[in-house]
Amino acid sequence: MDRIRGEFIDIIEWTDDGRDTVVWRFPRYGNEIKMGARLVVRESQVAVFVNEGRLADVYQPGTYTLTTQNMPVLSTLKGWKHGFESPFKAEVYFVTTRQFTDFKWGTQNPVILRDADFGMVRVRAFGTFAAKVVDAAALLRELVGTDPQFRTEEVGEHLRQLIVSKLGSALGSSGVPLLDLAARQDGIGQQLAKALTLELSSTGIAIPRFYIENISVPPEIEAAIDTRSRMTITGNLDDYAKLQAADAIPIAAANPGTGGEALGLGVGMALGQRIVQSTSGAAASSVPVTQAPAQPAPAPSPADVPPPLPTAPRWFLAVGGQQQGPYDESALAGQAAAGNLTRTTLVWRSGQAAWQPADQVPELTPLLADVPPPLPPQG
Repeated sequence: MDRIRGEFIDIIEWTDDGRDTVVWRFPRYGNEIKMGARLVVRESQVAVFVNEGRLADVYQPGTYTLTTQNMPVLSTLKGWKHGFESPFKAEVYFVTTRQFTDFKWGTQNPVILRDADFGMVRVRAFGTFAAKVVDAAALLRELVGTDPQFRTEEVGEHLRQLIVSKLGSALGSSGVPLLDLAARQDGIGQQLAKALTLELSSTGIAIPRFYIENISVPPEIEAAIDTRSRMTITGNLDDYAKLQAADAIPIAAANPGTGGEALGLGVGMALGQRIVQSTSGAAASSVPVTQAPAQPAPAPSPADVPPPLPTAPRWFLAVGGQQQGPYDESALAGQAAAGNLTRTTLVWRSGQAAWQPADQVPELTPLLADVPPPLPPQG
């Protein structure tokens, strides 16, 4: 039947019933196309004639009758001498020129960038892009060859690998800080589309649209960004310290042990001092005071400057296999009264080479005067 149909005048056309076919070869028995055959090229298509392995002509959308008048290149290649009564020995490839918009891309491994705020940062990204054939002849020469049906899946992986290889250089050369990448995604996408189109120019493929849907960073960078945002909202370090103290209150309430009580007491005292300071400051600012012009105070002489106050030693105790402290001497007296500090309790302070029993430290002798020695062994 193919041989019989080959004796009739051809109508060469292609109606694409799929969404992923890029190139389709017209099936013809023995590649014999009759003189006077009708070629129909629809919008978003071009037709490419290949004669005896060599590309002959490229036809834009329209309707053509295949004669010597509209096939000058093919005529030169064949060199017909008998009025073109013989059939054309040629292949016809239809190439889709519409945009294919269902390509997706993503970074399988993170891309390392150098950022001015966070140093070396690993980022991941994903999105979509569109591809389009702009030079059908180059596409057949470089990628299709003699494939009778060339689909998007055959070129999609190549495009995705090329995108990932260009993504790191595009983000690094953009000069955009990490915190501004979200606002500049459109500009970076356009930059990548131009770079990819230039890279693919030899294959006849262009990337008219490139979209970055998301750029993500590791969790530790997200935590640093959140901390910086909170500091920006509070305005200064003093307000940020207040915020940290307020955050510590529920933590202390959830841990009612000794550490939680001490933390809650410290936070409460700090907040109380803040309230008193703010109240006294507001009261002082509400009373008008007339002050004389300030006179520069005379510089104190070296003889009038007292030496720095001595620092009290800070002690640590080993109670029940756990380290406790630090304590000053007054706190140690309370520990001795409570029974936590005995003559055999191991103690340490700065300057000691190792932990020692309390009764071997001369500075603690007064504190242990009322502490009885260990009981003798019982029979």
